[in-house]
Amino acid sequence: MSRFAAALQEEIRRLARKEVKQILRDPSAILIAFLLPIVLILVNGFGISFDARHMKLAVVAAAPDEMVRGLTQALAASPYLDPRSEPDMVAAERAMARGEVRGILVAREDFGWRLRKRGASPAPLALDINATDPNTARLLDGYVSGALATWLAGEAGERRLRVPGGVELQHRFWFNPELRSADAIVPGIIAMIMTMSGTLLTALIVSREWEHGTMESMLASPATMAELIFAKLGCYFVLGMGSMFLSLLLAVTLFEMPFRGSLVALVPTAALFMIFALGLGLFISTIARNQFVASQAAFLTTMLPAMMLSGMLYDIASMPYWLQVITYAVPARYLVSILQTLFLAGDVWPVLLPNMAALAVAACLAVSATLAVTRRRLD
Repeated sequence: MSRFAAALQEEIRRLARKEVKQILRDPSAILIAFLLPIVLILVNGFGISFDARHMKLAVVAAAPDEMVRGLTQALAASPYLDPRSEPDMVAAERAMARGEVRGILVAREDFGWRLRKRGASPAPLALDINATDPNTARLLDGYVSGALATWLAGEAGERRLRVPGGVELQHRFWFNPELRSADAIVPGIIAMIMTMSGTLLTALIVSREWEHGTMESMLASPATMAELIFAKLGCYFVLGMGSMFLSLLLAVTLFEMPFRGSLVALVPTAALFMIFALGLGLFISTIARNQFVASQAAFLTTMLPAMMLSGMLYDIASMPYWLQVITYAVPARYLVSILQTLFLAGDVWPVLLPNMAALAVAACLAVSATLAVTRRRLD
């Protein structure tokens, strides 16, 4: 038994040396592992943002007095709003029709008087919003409401004005108090990088071996199919984990992301997902055996689901129920959940363990499917 184990180790070691030499001769694997994460995290980290800044807002005041001017200044102090005065409602509506402003804030003639007058009904303000983009419309509504609440609180303290309704609304934001888009997006970008780099490392490079005929030579060797597959998984696994740690370093240093979790939770999570991605790439290359077809298949089965169905960009809870069910078949969903938890909340094991178990199942299925399909193709 020990002689068999020693022979098996020597065979895997020999195959691993072959893979290392191939990686050194063909730098494309290194570029996929280390250049691709840099490009993706820079482009997507800076290019994707849920924040809308300097939104154009028309302000129409029937009687522009000191109170209205103070309100306009408060709106201008917000980094998300860019107010401009319009002489009347007709001019404001024309500006909105031309797309020059996203909304119109209207103050009636008695706006300032009602704020100063104790016992009067609340001072009326009207906000018209261009709702062609519902998400932007909701953002504008929230920004105007927030700036108005801040201004009213300041006026109440300085001038002893009443606050309409006598309600003080206090906000507390958990996990991301600064409401930074990067804190929500970057963990998803890392998941997408791991998905693409892991799959492409094996899908493209192994399909190239099928095209050039070197795979047939390896299959003709005394090594078993399992030894060949695990040798490839081992070498590209190291590159994939290096890609993950590079992405983590960029997230923490370049985007100043907090990392409240631990490597004890991150490393096994990344290892499980990387095994899945590499196994999927091997499966694709075995079926396709063509670099172009393999690249297209890898894109359709990894990048698109990782972006659309993992919770990276769109809240899964807001999706239709049938689509929520489909997301359970996307391993990137579990990785995104784990990464967001580790970055923003810490080692919350009731969240981490079920997602890690799902990744373990996905990894086993990917490797098993590769073994099964390859055997069938060799018959």
